[in-house]
Amino acid sequence: MRVAACGATALGTRIDTVVFDMDGVLLDSEPVWNRVRHDFAGAHGGRWTDEDQRAVMGANSPQWVAYMHDHCGVDLPHDEIFAGVMRALRASYARDLPLFAGAREAVSAIAPHYRLGLASSSPRELIEYALQLAGLRACFAVVVSSDEVARGKPKPDVYREACARLGASPQRSAPVEDSSNGILAAARAGLAVVAIPNPVFAPSTEALRLADVVLASIAELTVEVIWSLRREPAFGP
Repeated sequence: MRVAACGATALGTRIDTVVFDMDGVLLDSEPVWNRVRHDFAGAHGGRWTDEDQRAVMGANSPQWVAYMHDHCGVDLPHDEIFAGVMRALRASYARDLPLFAGAREAVSAIAPHYRLGLASSSPRELIEYALQLAGLRACFAVVVSSDEVARGKPKPDVYREACARLGASPQRSAPVEDSSNGILAAARAGLAVVAIPNPVFAPSTEALRLADVVLASIAELTVEVIWSLRREPAFGP
């Protein structure tokens, strides 16, 4: 674990709310999304690479669907692209939910002490399905999909919306993020950032510099880590 000096101060604002990302934080699902998109694109005359996956991490559904259509040669109506990818993802989760080791324990340990929300770029239907399979839905007071805001990550919209629905101040909130776009979105919303770098699609060095805490895995996420995040906002509005 690394605790950064990015705005941190022992006399700063105390965190009372934690907002989790889902893909790459609770679920080791980025490789699943990558495989599903690769297979779907290939089956419909297109292509999908690791670089395409990195390009759309954090994007909302209209954004990544348009990307598959416009940049990857998937010549289908947008609603058919979305529906086909969703069917494949739900089937994959039903067979083997890729829950990170320690994720359920970390959320359950933090839930009694902090308000919890979830801000994910996955569609709402997939978020709800995955959380139910994981047995974690009851831990989160608020769930927000990037599909419900104007812009996906790295824009700050989804984190601002999550804080608004929770009745939480961004300056008293901390996200748990794994990707460059997610870290940027949270920092731009004025939140103190806990980063758990994605093991496959690692965030950039520049993005990690914005993190207040960098952990090796979600198993390291504890109440004590959140308590250490007394700080002033690193970004303005």
